[in-house]
Amino acid sequence: MPALPDDLAPSLRVAQTNFTAYLRVECGMSANTLDAYGRDIRELLTHLHTLGVRDIARTGHRDLAAHIAHLSRRGLAPASVARHLATLKVFFRWLAARKEIEKNPADFLDQPTRWKKIPGVLSPRQVKALLEAPKPDPDAKPDAIPYYSRDRAMLELMYASGLRASEVGALGLSEVIDTLGVVRVTGKGDKQRLVPMGAPAREALADYLATCRPRLLRPDGRDKGRVFLTHTGRPIERVRVWQLVKKYAAIAELHDVHPHILRHSFATHLLSGGADLRVVQELLGHADIATTQIYTHVDKDRLRSVHKTFHPRG
Repeated sequence: MPALPDDLAPSLRVAQTNFTAYLRVECGMSANTLDAYGRDIRELLTHLHTLGVRDIARTGHRDLAAHIAHLSRRGLAPASVARHLATLKVFFRWLAARKEIEKNPADFLDQPTRWKKIPGVLSPRQVKALLEAPKPDPDAKPDAIPYYSRDRAMLELMYASGLRASEVGALGLSEVIDTLGVVRVTGKGDKQRLVPMGAPAREALADYLATCRPRLLRPDGRDKGRVFLTHTGRPIERVRVWQLVKKYAAIAELHDVHPHILRHSFATHLLSGGADLRVVQELLGHADIATTQIYTHVDKDRLRSVHKTFHPRG
């Protein structure tokens, strides 16, 4: 998202600055959440500027409706539009609480129905191919750093524990509890959850920690105690996680694969095996079980099996 226009009205710029400070200081939001709110507000104010709005107090519900329609015309997914609208409601509720606006124009906006798009899922065979894609380079020098060990451990852990790309980079050494075979994951909203690793992921992680990570480590503490490091010794970032997943998906001859596909596959395969929906909700770190319920629509084979077994005319 580009920066705000240079000639943005002072009223709009001051509102953006003060709202950002409120979210950071009073709400204590994480950096990722602040970034998301910041993008939404910049997009709103930039569009209000093009509509000729120069005073935040004179923003009407028609202006906000035009903005929502603008987002939809741009092809944003319903879930993204819904997130934008949630940001607008918080922003204008904050302005109303500060008496900077007389009426809240966002009160007139209805939350759009979020279309539950069925997520893409890999089959167990495809997952196996992806996890086995990182291999030693036969032409590598004997003293070469075994990056494949890091990448294999990362992929194994993402599938075994349903980690988001951002959670992979944030995972600390102290959060790997090997004696219990679990990782303590800090997810959205800084909520923590304990998730089992499983034997293959534990073995791959132990190999990486023994053979690769010590060679990536630097003495200046730039690793911040994180598990997965780059060649510079710094914590791996989610953009790099995406790149690596794409790389190994291509090697495994898989298409349209990204980090969240592994998370989707983790949840779907658990439900396919008979896991309780509430347990899967807990493992994924979903605040609302409605978010988890989408995975019940994915496993068509299981649904057919249940129907055949229990329906009188199945």
